[in-house]
Amino acid sequence: MSASEVTTAAILLRDDADDGITTLTLNRPQQYNSLSSALLTELQCALDDIAQDGNIRVVIIAAEGRAFCAGHDLKEMRSSEDRAFHKALFSQCGKMMITINTMPQPVIARVQGIATAAGCQLVAACDLAVATEESRFAVSGINVGLFCSTPAVALSRNLPCKQAMQMLLSGDFISAEKAQQFGLVNEVVKAEELQAATQHLAEKIAARSSLAIKLGKEMFYRQLPMDLSEAYAFASEKMACNMDSEDAREGIDAFIEKRQPKWKGC
Repeated sequence: MSASEVTTAAILLRDDADDGITTLTLNRPQQYNSLSSALLTELQCALDDIAQDGNIRVVIIAAEGRAFCAGHDLKEMRSSEDRAFHKALFSQCGKMMITINTMPQPVIARVQGIATAAGCQLVAACDLAVATEESRFAVSGINVGLFCSTPAVALSRNLPCKQAMQMLLSGDFISAEKAQQFGLVNEVVKAEELQAATQHLAEKIAARSSLAIKLGKEMFYRQLPMDLSEAYAFASEKMACNMDSEDAREGIDAFIEKRQPKWKGC
């Protein structure tokens, strides 16, 4: 059975299951799970803690209510005219998104309802995403006179440039089907299948070598901005390091001997 933990003010719910899968649930349904500074703080603390926990193999980010996440809390943003306040808020959000990419565990977004602006950014920042057929996605800041510059960072690393720019300049919603075509989400399922489909994906990943996944995730994101020669050199070093691990030796031996591997995470 799983052990649940409710964080401060219950704006983030955490469920650590025995199968090595942790679910973080945004819990501001009345505010469409908008990313207030407090919620960003809770997410950062939870992700930092998880990153240090070798028993956690996969993270799912989910949400309560009708929406996955409606982006930043606009009321909080308008509560101050101070540029430093706004820069700190956007920097805080950016740091949390970077943590998702740099932590060793794969992170899956489980998306129901809408994901807009920084909520769409959160989906793009996750390593994988599963959405319902009814889910919709937008970077809608332009509709209120605010170009979604920080969401554009994650969006432009998921979508082709013209599709990303169309979303950023129009503020229009796209369907889950189009989001899958564009590369924003991996899988689109019926609403009643969302939890099971996400869990199935998480369990499949959790059954793999945690060391190989840690090394591979780091390699994948670090090589993206490199030129081709540098990327291959970096990947070759990482793969040689992986090959020297007990898990790689065990995995190859298990394949040859036609048995299930017993991972040690080293």
